[in-house]
Amino acid sequence: MPNHFSRRDALKALGFSAAALPLSSWARNEKGERIILPDNPLHRPVKKPVTAITCGAGSRGNVYGNYAVQYADQLDIVGVAEPIPIRKQRYSSKHNIPESNQFNTWEDVFKRPKFADAIIITTPDDLHYGPCMAALKMGYDVLLEKPISPSEKECRDILELAKKNNRIVAVCHVLRYAPYFVKLRELMNSGAIGEVISVQHMEPIEHTHMSHSYVRGNWHNSKATTPIILAKSCHDLDILKWMVNKPSQRIQAFGDLKWFRKENAPAGSTARCGDGCAVEAECPYSAQKLYYRNRQRTYVFDMPDDKSKHGEHILEKLKTTNYGRCVYKMENDQPDHYICNIQFEGNITAAFSMEAFTSYEGRRTRVMGSMGDIVGDMSSFTLTDFRTGKKTEWKQDTDGHGGGDWRLVADWIQAVDQQNPALLTSTIDASIESHLMGFAAEKSRKENKVVDVKV
Repeated sequence: MPNHFSRRDALKALGFSAAALPLSSWARNEKGERIILPDNPLHRPVKKPVTAITCGAGSRGNVYGNYAVQYADQLDIVGVAEPIPIRKQRYSSKHNIPESNQFNTWEDVFKRPKFADAIIITTPDDLHYGPCMAALKMGYDVLLEKPISPSEKECRDILELAKKNNRIVAVCHVLRYAPYFVKLRELMNSGAIGEVISVQHMEPIEHTHMSHSYVRGNWHNSKATTPIILAKSCHDLDILKWMVNKPSQRIQAFGDLKWFRKENAPAGSTARCGDGCAVEAECPYSAQKLYYRNRQRTYVFDMPDDKSKHGEHILEKLKTTNYGRCVYKMENDQPDHYICNIQFEGNITAAFSMEAFTSYEGRRTRVMGSMGDIVGDMSSFTLTDFRTGKKTEWKQDTDGHGGGDWRLVADWIQAVDQQNPALLTSTIDASIESHLMGFAAEKSRKENKVVDVKV
């Protein structure tokens, strides 16, 4: 931490008092952004580092695994399963994983007797169920990337087995650990704005992120992966449920794929952006511009260490992968706009909107109470007290998940070390309802009806 940035400065930036959220240590996430890990009176020094095997050494596997690099006294990554050689090699080198503990597939991990405390599962969405069930059967605790599974039955199966075998499963609903939402929930449930009446919440995906992940990328096909309401927005359904702090009852959803369709392809466009497309230079979704000229979101290309080869490497990927294809000529089916109306117990309503066509990211939240309201945008929020007219502002400066990623890992390590799931905010027991809300939303959207949420 730079010498000029003090603990007092940190508290001021966050807008929280020391009593409300004491700060213990600084770290940086995988993007190099500064994050803060808070003290927790329930935390204690671990007896020895929790040992873990990572299944899936992609982006999220590195986000959680990097905690072990910074805090080796708490977490030790002792194995990895990853089918892409360069990812497996880099992950193994970073964590000093012996060759005997490097596996090509998650199935290979479970051919060995149990050799760690826990499993970190960051495989593709449709490959969560298999390794999670195998881990629970062998007695591993689990850190499970969201969504739990694309199938409601599989979600319930994992919950049932976790309970049966008395194992800890933490779902990576990291927004529950972000100071922004922690403080927002505290205020909503403290009576600071009277009784909560309704909530409006929006997730702006940002237009190039949509084109990258949900048109060209891993989640472009809902049937092969996961519907976007779970793949992208189960965070949002979960945080709404968590903040309102009451059971959901009914849900109604609308949305569809409107823009990224073949009939909207501009005249002169080609199958790939680099094949002489007549409108490439002015297209906001140009792969040549996004990946090659601007060098954005290139982490998916597993870039070579030699930076002089990056350009050549990117161009080759644009010729051979979906990332180089025209966004209007993909086999995508994910909605690019999605609206959910939710009724919670106590006649509290919530309106959630997922929007692809924005110039910005960062969730927007509006909470309406009987005695005040709260307006927030993920980096700050303002509470207005109707009784006094006073406005109070809270601010924070952190990463895209609000600094929640490593806070989750810190609590999970403590839960595993102490064998106490109560130390976690997002156990599978607590997190499954948001998935059931997502499944109900998809049913509502497709069948055009209001659907009851059955937990």
